[in-house]
Amino acid sequence: MKEIIQLHDKKFRVMIPAEKIDEAVTNVADRINTDYGDKDTPIFLGILNGSFMFMSDLIKKIEFNNELSFVKLASYDGDHSTGEVKTLIGLNNSLRGRHIIIVEDIVETGNSIAHMVHDLAQYEPASVEVCTLFYKPACYCGKYPIKYRAMEIGNEFIVGYGLDYNQLGRSLKDIYVVTE
Repeated sequence: MKEIIQLHDKKFRVMIPAEKIDEAVTNVADRINTDYGDKDTPIFLGILNGSFMFMSDLIKKIEFNNELSFVKLASYDGDHSTGEVKTLIGLNNSLRGRHIIIVEDIVETGNSIAHMVHDLAQYEPASVEVCTLFYKPACYCGKYPIKYRAMEIGNEFIVGYGLDYNQLGRSLKDIYVVTE
């Protein structure tokens, strides 16, 4: 692991090593296994692009039958949220009466979650819950409860483990924070 990296015009330092991330993923997977182990084939709905690494590691630790699907939303420009959520790729699964677990890389303002929950309601699911790798409680202004939080962090801008800065840094196994 490199302690300092450069992506575009910014420098980042290690904030959370891969081992701590894996421990947090295991803990949240254990909670989901307890809550959903007796449900009929829940659907994990990953939000692309950022959640792909978290979703992959999470699903490996899930001990019940499930389905996977993905949607692609966009709300970021560089290192800040635009405040507007756009759906770029949509759903193709039957969701009526199904238990859905939305898998996010990071929950900040809650705009993406509000958008997804609103869109999913039209499909009449049995339940919808949110599982996020990172949760920023100081930034969250949404009304929908975030039940499964692997880690809470401050308002830092982070990259790695699926999160990017202008499309760079997603493949890093550790989490890095901007040094400025």
